[in-house]
Amino acid sequence: MELALNQPAPLLKRLSWFDWLFAAIVTAGALFALSRFGGFMDIYEKAILLAAIPSLAVFGWFWKPFRPLFIVVGAISLFAVSQYQGSLTRMEEAFFLKYLISSQAAIMWMCALFGLATLAYWGGLLARSEFTMKTGSTLTWVAVTMGFIGLMVRWYESYLVGADVGHIPVSNLYEVFVLFCLITAMLYLYYEARYQTRQMGAFVLLVISAAVGFILWYTFDRGAHEIQPLVPALKSWWMKLHVPANFIGYGAFSIAAMLGVAYLLAARGILASRLPRLEVIDDVMYKAIAIGFAFFTIATILGAMWAAEAWGGYWSWDPKETWALIVWLNYAAWLHIRLVKGLRGPMLAWWAVVGLFVTVFAFIGVNMFLSGLHSYGTL
Repeated sequence: MELALNQPAPLLKRLSWFDWLFAAIVTAGALFALSRFGGFMDIYEKAILLAAIPSLAVFGWFWKPFRPLFIVVGAISLFAVSQYQGSLTRMEEAFFLKYLISSQAAIMWMCALFGLATLAYWGGLLARSEFTMKTGSTLTWVAVTMGFIGLMVRWYESYLVGADVGHIPVSNLYEVFVLFCLITAMLYLYYEARYQTRQMGAFVLLVISAAVGFILWYTFDRGAHEIQPLVPALKSWWMKLHVPANFIGYGAFSIAAMLGVAYLLAARGILASRLPRLEVIDDVMYKAIAIGFAFFTIATILGAMWAAEAWGGYWSWDPKETWALIVWLNYAAWLHIRLVKGLRGPMLAWWAVVGLFVTVFAFIGVNMFLSGLHSYGTL
């Protein structure tokens, strides 16, 4: 009887007025996008947009910080769109666009803020300063906000380049590296709040800063920030599902690898007094791999279905597909060893670290050194 009395109230009874307001805002935003840009969408894209309404609303109910993030990104993105007045030349004329909220300006702010956040996390960790690490958290949140604004505005800019050019900004290495930074940071911020510890941020932000370094090199050396038309293989609504699911997996695996480094250092007594207990690091590492594996599995299935539509077969042992299978088997084995065999400790931490190198090769190395149906992703 006592256990029954202590059961949490049903979800709908736990929702506040702000939760319902958030759901209304999500609904209104989606319906506005449908009415304004529905002419550019096919039936599948409209279905994805409508399915996003309950998905985003429930996600905001589950993770409360997502609500203000969504609202702020939406409001500033709409303001940025209004500043263009239908012309890309406004990017160099309007003050806010030129210095703050055009896609390239916002993404450059994101890069700078992630760099500062990394320094703040490390400064706070080494100095045992909770205030400095809290500053790192704040900078990370602002970086995520600017990054999402950059992607939303870039989406609009692509249609200003040409109606036949417009596309969701997850189509090339520049765009997906920005997406990787944002997803990895959001996953980390969730775990940071869930476990009430900021010490892990010093390690997780290192992999995000490495991605930022790639974005900066790719921008200034290769001019990759320029919006280009999609190659025919990417002109599909499948991309809107497959790519984000893939990068939730990549982001989660990256977090697990960096926590593996933290675990190995702490186990040897290095920074042990400054980091969370080994049990906490191990638990977050496990949960990151579990969520990453789930989404990577979904992404692989979606990719097979996309391949069947584009190339006439679900699986062709293309190098990208083969290495995706290797990544999947690697983390499936990791989870099997932990869950079935009950193994813990340094071996799984090393495995998580090595797993990141396998994943990076599957993501970038295949494009650089091997050729196949996915060769459009080359550097």
